[in-house]
Amino acid sequence: MVPSSKTLPRDETALEFAGPWRVVVLNDPVNLMSYVVLVFRKVIGLAEPVARQRMLEVHEQGRSIVWTGLREKAEAYAFTLQQWHLNTVLEPDEAH
Repeated sequence: MVPSSKTLPRDETALEFAGPWRVVVLNDPVNLMSYVVLVFRKVIGLAEPVARQRMLEVHEQGRSIVWTGLREKAEAYAFTLQQWHLNTVLEPDEAH
């Protein structure tokens, strides 16, 4: 008999995947600012003013959190942004 998921103990690994994750774009010397805004709008669906604000954060501060949510979706966004040649990493959102 296989135990149900309700009786299985939750370990730290399961908790790592459950919480919110951040998609962080890092600055690079290659991509034009207008290109970064375009990618944020197409991939994440940000409105023009928000995409510009995030791009400026990347440019001026070296990084910007462009999306926060469940890990699976965060991984998909990070992968797609990397396919568009943006320097992107995932971080656990420990604030929540």
